[in-house]
Amino acid sequence: MKNIIKYTAVLLLAVFAFANVSYAQKGRRKADKETVQWRYEVEPTGEATQGTYQLKVWTYAKTAETAIAQAKKNAVHAVIFKGFPAKGRIQGKHALVKDPELEKKEEKFFEEFFEDGGTFQKYVFEVQNGAIAPGDRIRISKKEYKIGVIVSVNSAELRKYLESKGIIRSLDSGF
Repeated sequence: MKNIIKYTAVLLLAVFAFANVSYAQKGRRKADKETVQWRYEVEPTGEATQGTYQLKVWTYAKTAETAIAQAKKNAVHAVIFKGFPAKGRIQGKHALVKDPELEKKEEKFFEEFFEDGGTFQKYVFEVQNGAIAPGDRIRISKKEYKIGVIVSVNSAELRKYLESKGIIRSLDSGF
């Protein structure tokens, strides 16, 4: 009798663990699906060190958790493809990529670069460890949030990495 209870308990734990992993993977896939649209806004909040910028990334998503998770990807995407405007004493920054079609041309590289656990994480980190200021969580509709997350992006190291992979030309390569 005790063995049956033990086996049942182990079986139930295994089922719950599998269901939890499956649910988490579904959430990541949903987040990645929303990220493909690259819906975000970015504004500078400071420059930490030479080549490292602090940015507030406003991410649109159906859940606040999804928006927070995607903020890092959005920040790196902004530095690579969009740049960001000047704000106050903080100078704006042009995108690292000059060719607007490069994301499509190098689609395989960027899919791997931006996947969960991808290389993009080496160049960005959350400044507030996921804490969101009260004014930075805005409900847009019944099904969507606009969340502002402050992150830091090491633009200089990101540039070096993209140059080493042949994605962008180095600054000293001439015109």
